[in-house]
Amino acid sequence: MAADRFEHLRLIEALLFASDEPLAPGRIASFLPEGADLPGLLDDLRGLYANRGVTLVQLGDRWAFRTAPDLASRLAIERRQERKLTRAAIETLAIVAYHQPVTRGEIEEIRGVALSKGTLDTLLEAGWIRPRGRRRTPGKPVTWGTSDGFLSHFGLESLDSLPGIEELKAAGLLDVRPAITSLGERGLLPRALGPGEEDTDADDEADEESDDELLSADFGEDLLPEDLEEDVQEDPDQEDAAPGGRRP
Repeated sequence: MAADRFEHLRLIEALLFASDEPLAPGRIASFLPEGADLPGLLDDLRGLYANRGVTLVQLGDRWAFRTAPDLASRLAIERRQERKLTRAAIETLAIVAYHQPVTRGEIEEIRGVALSKGTLDTLLEAGWIRPRGRRRTPGKPVTWGTSDGFLSHFGLESLDSLPGIEELKAAGLLDVRPAITSLGERGLLPRALGPGEEDTDADDEADEESDDELLSADFGEDLLPEDLEEDVQEDPDQEDAAPGGRRP
């Protein structure tokens, strides 16, 4: 009988170790001979593992092996997870680096768009920015600046080592061309006329675009006034007036 009980304990032990989820008593009993003392076997097995690195615990009506509570904190594993910064985060980091201490509102004003809360949180979690106190203005907004982690990550001795405008231009990070040239190449400005060319397109478009088309753009086709002529009270004496404004 002792040998059978020992084999039953080994079988339950193997079942619980091999299972990826806690097992109900009925599931465990299905592997044991009929009439086996399952509650007593589980109590014996729990006593055997009481002072071990793993312990047998009851989770509701199920049983499973778990790491000993006093060892759980020492077995924590840290994993590095690389995340690519979004364009908004890169722009925000650059603004903080060159304009610190800077508030959230000032960042939004420089970028021209609203800043989501997650952008600052990402940079804060990366350890690249830190709070620099509050601005003495209404609302006392928090100001942000770069951290020592920012200098370490980018290999900078100090903020004075940040590249200047000329260095950024030389590296191709800034557009050194005149703004009108850059916009023209992007199709945001009309093409410049060559020697001897006339701006015929503008005249043609002006001729084709009638008063009704202009008004429909403002009011809609269904809202065009039926009579565009303005009623003006005529002065009977005006017909007889001379070109110089004097009567003959």
